[in-house]
Amino acid sequence: MDSRFTVDSNELTAHLARPARAPSVQPAVVIVHGFPTEAGGGINSTMTMPALADLIAAETGFAALTYASRGVAGSGGDFSLDGWRRDLVGAVDFLTSEVPCAGVWVIGFGTGGALAVVVASRDERVRGVAAVAAPADFEDWARNPRKLLVWAREVGVVRDPEFPKRFDRWAAEIKAVRAVEAAESLGGRSLLVLHGSDDETVPVFDARVLADAHSGSDLRIISGAGHHLRHDPRAVAVLLGWLERQRQSLLASAAGAGDGNANL
Repeated sequence: MDSRFTVDSNELTAHLARPARAPSVQPAVVIVHGFPTEAGGGINSTMTMPALADLIAAETGFAALTYASRGVAGSGGDFSLDGWRRDLVGAVDFLTSEVPCAGVWVIGFGTGGALAVVVASRDERVRGVAAVAAPADFEDWARNPRKLLVWAREVGVVRDPEFPKRFDRWAAEIKAVRAVEAAESLGGRSLLVLHGSDDETVPVFDARVLADAHSGSDLRIISGAGHHLRHDPRAVAVLLGWLERQRQSLLASAAGAGDGNANL
């Protein structure tokens, strides 16, 4: 189902997939895309994410929401890292308003994976995160923010020639987003770190650093894989297996709560 929701006056395009038969205990997941590698998104295109949402809904019973962050595809606004973070918070708000769910998980790719960890660290509604090919921080971007802005204009995620009004604030947001520090705040919530061994965009070292920051993380390295794990069937299989384990855990906790109430 194609949807829209609004964050900071920006209307964002979205796709919400529901299981054919809603389970009695409904889990839900938000899927977050990465930064586009070329105009139109290329292999990182958000156009492929609805198919993943549909697959997840059909195979795992999760309700699955994917969306285009501000500046991407048909969504309004212009890219900023903190703006994309707020878009993810808005996506969780939208999903929970549309689906009566017992828990929310987030799967993020690339930049979206780092933002997923940051948002989860501040939002107790998020019960777990899968960070796929995610950077531990954005120090590379922070070292040359003007180069990033030029690139953002070239790939079309910054459209307004007058944006940003305050470049210094826009640049400061980049350095402030650090998934490696946020991972420490996840506590007992699930963190899957999934990375390709041959990723030339985000070094596999970032995955190890991110996983080390969370004592209960599950680190999976896909041998011979590059950055675009959305299109690697081995990575998709790992994600589906992780979601199934999260669903089983949710069912077990719901059953335990029911037993406890029955004994009152």
